[in-house]
Amino acid sequence: MTNNATIDIAQRAKAMLSRFYGYSTFRPLQLEIITTAMARRDSVVLMPTGGGKSICYQMPALLSDGVVIVVSPLIALMKDQVTALTSNGIPAAAVNSMQTEEENRDILEQLFSGRVRILYISPERLLLEIDRWSRDLKISLFAIDEAHCISQWGHDFRPGYTQLSRIKALFPHVPVMALTATADRLTRDDIALQLRLDNPQLFIGSFDRPNISLRVMTNPGKTQRVNYICSMIDRYRSDSGIVYCLSRKSAEEMDKQLSGRGYRSVVYHAGLSVTERNQAQDRFINGEVQVVCATVAFGMGIDKSNIRWVVHNNMPRNIESYYQEIGRAGRDGAKAETVMFYSYADIATLQSFVDESGQQALNAEKLTRMKEYAEASLCRRRILLSYFNETVDHDCGNCDVCLNPPERIDGTVIVLKALSAIVRINGSAGITMLIDILRGATRQELIQRGYDKIKTYGAGRDLSFGEWNAYISQMIQLGLIDIAYNENNHLKITAYGCRILDSRGPVILAKYIPIERRSSRRKVVAESENIQLSPAERLLELLKDVREKLAKKEQVPPYIIFSDKALLEMVRTEPLDMEEFSRVEGVGERKTVKYWKPFVTAIRKFKGINENLGAGMSQEETLLLLNAGYDVNAIAEAKGIKPQTVYSHLSELINNDKLSDFSSIITREQYLRVMDVAKKHPDDFYVLLADEMPVGLPRVAVAISDFLLRKKGNS
Repeated sequence: MTNNATIDIAQRAKAMLSRFYGYSTFRPLQLEIITTAMARRDSVVLMPTGGGKSICYQMPALLSDGVVIVVSPLIALMKDQVTALTSNGIPAAAVNSMQTEEENRDILEQLFSGRVRILYISPERLLLEIDRWSRDLKISLFAIDEAHCISQWGHDFRPGYTQLSRIKALFPHVPVMALTATADRLTRDDIALQLRLDNPQLFIGSFDRPNISLRVMTNPGKTQRVNYICSMIDRYRSDSGIVYCLSRKSAEEMDKQLSGRGYRSVVYHAGLSVTERNQAQDRFINGEVQVVCATVAFGMGIDKSNIRWVVHNNMPRNIESYYQEIGRAGRDGAKAETVMFYSYADIATLQSFVDESGQQALNAEKLTRMKEYAEASLCRRRILLSYFNETVDHDCGNCDVCLNPPERIDGTVIVLKALSAIVRINGSAGITMLIDILRGATRQELIQRGYDKIKTYGAGRDLSFGEWNAYISQMIQLGLIDIAYNENNHLKITAYGCRILDSRGPVILAKYIPIERRSSRRKVVAESENIQLSPAERLLELLKDVREKLAKKEQVPPYIIFSDKALLEMVRTEPLDMEEFSRVEGVGERKTVKYWKPFVTAIRKFKGINENLGAGMSQEETLLLLNAGYDVNAIAEAKGIKPQTVYSHLSELINNDKLSDFSSIITREQYLRVMDVAKKHPDDFYVLLADEMPVGLPRVAVAISDFLLRKKGNS
């Protein structure tokens, strides 16, 4: 591709980005990836969840004559992105198993007739259709989403992907773009090999998502966990969050706890029926519930932009999964929070998964890296980015380690009490039993074993369960204690621990900081209701209400109307008319015409402006769409009016000297024909031309004639 061609594509792509998506600039690498596809070169794109992968393969559909085929295993993603694309005025559709065969066939007919520019399809269905496509369909790009699924080295291998090399066999000259959010070097190379890509260009986007805060908390106990999650829900009352749980049972228990406190919660896991899972997912996507309690079965393909927080109730099995799951928060770029609760019981469970896996050595190493992240006392974001081979030379300032550097204390006495207790019971107990011994608990099992008779029984009554749990976890991290996973997770003193016990220290620990207590749902509600919102926060809540009403009316998720980030831009810029609204980042031309009135009306009312928006705005909407490249029929469809009405608007715009380029409205031949008939039959030329050209077009020709006469008279 020549340099001039590259510049032309870049200019056209930026125009399309503004027109259809409402953004003034591309994110890093997006334009380079799009240009590579337009140069008909294969590529492997590694971008984090929420990093903007979809525009990379959607844009070529707007810049080329052929269609873009998007291969995805995720029906949720297909449905979500098709809804978002069509709402932006981009003709897209999906073929999947959730639709009837009749519906799928109708969509394929639309594809062949040119009415669909982007088609989402599963790998299995693609392989059924691809032979026919090689003969009859002009394709500009194949995009393979979740491309790590083709590799047995990937964390989510799917057999349906293994035959996708047929794409290159049948379409050797059509570029293939393989996209994934999580792939190490081994998996990346395997993706290119399995798909038979031809010298693919590799793009690795930054995995830094600075808007997401990171926090890890050593197991504070069941009640404290639930209290903390409740505080998250209350902080983001009109947004959504996810609680990831290790098992179906724990997901159901968390849902029960939250529902019992009056929160709108739903559960999601693979043990539910397809109907139950779809209902839960739809309720979450549409904002009917505040939180979903789920296993890792939930979230693939979810493009919901206003997920403001993600809590891991248990440690994930590897950093790839963890990063992908927290990446579902803050996809719109606005701030989001993530918290991971960490306990050694999780390690035991996850270790059993590793032992049963087909790649024990690899998975054991990944679990070790996850554990190191959870126990880190360094900037967590730097650890995450390092895992994905991205180096930064500064701390992030948005993780718990950076925001609250641990206060150090002399923990020698605490350590000696714990080590002494372990010695006296011959290493025959786990963490919970050890804490109960130190705190002098009177539970039956402890007394039956005679642990109440040892010298250190009750020696740690001055510390809470949470304090002991945190300090014992640090002792494990420091290497003073080891966990015997093959002996029911019993604690054993290491050689280093023995030296400390003999020498009597010293040992420095990080001071325990308790989680804020929230005793009841009633107290939480009372506190949240008494919070004084700033004017900007009140306007944001008002705009969210407008968005929710529109979403219910159109039966789409609220974020399809506008993302939270777009609403925040409206709060910042406070647009008071259509033109100002059209300049808001994230507001494309189609959505300007469709939604400017309710949002601008709400902003004007909030600011105490009572004047009417003014007449003629419908004509201004028509002019906006015309300047954006819409023809008369497309304008009529976008506005929900008749083409005749559009021609009427155009006539008025010409009469008011607001429109002077007529080439996209009427041909020279049509104009001359109207003038000829009007000259010969001045009283009934409209009727005579009714069967010859669209109703309203002759009136446009007359307006042009008057415009030219005025122009001549002024010259």
